[in-house]
Amino acid sequence: MEKEIKITYNGSSKKMVPTGTILKEISDNYATDFAYDILIAKVNNDIMELGDTLTKSCNIEFYDRCSTLGHCVYAASANFILILATRNVLGRDARIIINHSLDNGVFCQIDGANITRSIVKRIEDEMKRIVDADYKFEKFSVSRTDAMKYFKIHDQLDKVNVLKYISNTYINLYRLDDLFDYFYGKLAYSTGQINDFKLTYIKGNGLVLSIPTLVNSAYTLDYVHHEKIYQTFANLEMVSNSLGVIHASDLNRVVSNAMTTELILNSEAYYDTQLQKTADDIIKRGGVRLVLLAGPSSSGKTTTSKKLMTYLKARGMSVVQISVDNYFVDRDKSPIGEDGKYDLESLYAVDLKLFNDHLKALMNGEEIEMPTYNFVTGKREFKGNYVRLNPDDIMVVEGIHCLNDELTQSINKEYKYKIYISPLVNLNIDDHNHIHTTDIRKLRRIVRDSRTRGKGALTTLNMWSSIRKGEENNIYPYQDEADQVINSSLIYEIGVLKTYVEPLLFCVDESEEVYPEALRLINFLRNFLPIPGDSVPIDSVLREFIGGSCFKD
Repeated sequence: MEKEIKITYNGSSKKMVPTGTILKEISDNYATDFAYDILIAKVNNDIMELGDTLTKSCNIEFYDRCSTLGHCVYAASANFILILATRNVLGRDARIIINHSLDNGVFCQIDGANITRSIVKRIEDEMKRIVDADYKFEKFSVSRTDAMKYFKIHDQLDKVNVLKYISNTYINLYRLDDLFDYFYGKLAYSTGQINDFKLTYIKGNGLVLSIPTLVNSAYTLDYVHHEKIYQTFANLEMVSNSLGVIHASDLNRVVSNAMTTELILNSEAYYDTQLQKTADDIIKRGGVRLVLLAGPSSSGKTTTSKKLMTYLKARGMSVVQISVDNYFVDRDKSPIGEDGKYDLESLYAVDLKLFNDHLKALMNGEEIEMPTYNFVTGKREFKGNYVRLNPDDIMVVEGIHCLNDELTQSINKEYKYKIYISPLVNLNIDDHNHIHTTDIRKLRRIVRDSRTRGKGALTTLNMWSSIRKGEENNIYPYQDEADQVINSSLIYEIGVLKTYVEPLLFCVDESEEVYPEALRLINFLRNFLPIPGDSVPIDSVLREFIGGSCFKD
């Protein structure tokens, strides 16, 4: 073995280092290039932790918390610090569960203790002590069976059960101080790098761990409570508990025992119940003329709007659908984004004056000629599509700007009913590895883009950061404006998505910049057994992505 190897930093700077040098030592030489602590490295396009050693010449890129890679590492490391701090404050019998995303952090619950604001403050102080102590996150490769024995002895059956369905001979365990845990993602080098976070007490036995976001990486924002989002998560949690499907292993057990049909029916029934209640609420309110539905990409807006229209019609209402997309300005008049390209997700890519003039005319019983937008030519066309509404007709509109009152500025609020939709996932891998709503939407989008647009996973993954930016600017700031929140998450869907998306992810070449993200998603999906798509009902929101829906675009 060579005594020295050549490393190339960001494709240009080159130097020789001893074989076996850890990445942390190398990263220290480039710390001044970054605004925050370097957390993770990409070595020849393979993601490696800073504690890993180098054995051959390579190209290295580093990432801090401003990057998607670094942010994931920061979040997982902060979770581990919280887990240790909770045990130190409340004792080994306290069981903390990382439930789901909420605002700029994660909502957590603690079993076995009566949580108060003062206890949450003590846990936060202990987290700060752990950060100041700068403990190292130590990684150990152990046999899967030995890990299962360890967790069984320590009564962590959630981890025993999830490891049962993983085929790997060896897995990585992490130790922080004297606590061992299993994470399917990567961790930072030491606790001192995770120096910005906040804990907020939330009702009963809950708290939120907030950290800097990709949009605001400079510091942690104060937690903002979104009651409707919070309650929607809580409602699905009650359903999951009643069905006994809380972790990945629970879903895998259902698949193993050939009991997926019942779970699918129960999941679909919960989704439909939300729409039925929403239809009842719209009618009960009275005077609603405009139903506006918005949500981030791949939330299932199309299916949801069509099913809601069906339920309204079944209750005697006359309903028509208006597409905001048909009111885009001609492409050469679209606003320009920071990247110099047309920003088609901007509110001002819509002809607001014409759209509002038509809404007012329709509500007044006047006839209008509905435009059609030609996405090939980038121009709006009029083809004699004349529309007139009856006095009691309800218009249903879905689009990313529907919660923003500026879109429908000419219509009084009393006539509007706003709906926010998103797959708010509460199924987790285990107590300490939660599933991000963003990952579910990403998997849905990859499958749909491949089926309907002929785009591979590579294209979708490359687009994802700009998609997320549009959501942060145009959707999330208005989510509290919604009269109703609909959760389009289906408890069983990850197993179905796995069968469609895995082959697409494997097509991403190792040389591509987004290959590490494709690999992360592949590793994530390994926690789940596949579920064939044949049993998915034709009116399911999942059909919008995998195909075979009875609702036509």
